[in-house]
Amino acid sequence: MSEENSNGVVPAEANNGPAFTIEKIYVKDVSFESPNSPTIFNENVQPDLQLNLNQKVQRLSDTAFEVVLGVTLTCKAGDKTAYVAEVEQAGVFGLMGLEPQAIDVLLGTQCPNILFPYVRSMVSDLIQAGGFPPFYLQPINFEGLYAETLRQRQQQAEGASLADSEPAGNA
Repeated sequence: MSEENSNGVVPAEANNGPAFTIEKIYVKDVSFESPNSPTIFNENVQPDLQLNLNQKVQRLSDTAFEVVLGVTLTCKAGDKTAYVAEVEQAGVFGLMGLEPQAIDVLLGTQCPNILFPYVRSMVSDLIQAGGFPPFYLQPINFEGLYAETLRQRQQQAEGASLADSEPAGNA
């Protein structure tokens, strides 16, 4: 008889094949600031929005990784800050029986894709609760961002190998 947990799902380690599992999704950090309230609500200028997106990965064990998707959205009205919303949405993901390259791809693409809807919802709710019109984060192409990261890594590696192979100058 196969081993099952309380919700009827066969654990990934029981099938001995490659597995990708979502172990836990949670909010790691949330912050909302509106330093110029309530006077900022009377400002009649076009808002200037600045979005900062980041991702952190931490290995928790041989098969578990924490991925944190962070978003900071800053809205300025003229020279005044209307609000700053910061969200760090995290998840613990199980990755078993996979090659290191496949793990890297999943951590850089699938995991942030899974976390993004949670971040989008939290940011929108925070801004609206602060008295501002809701802001909806547009979809993000994490596959494209990952490809760009790979390209940058390759350029850095090539730059390092060129520096190592250059002959020393004459003194």
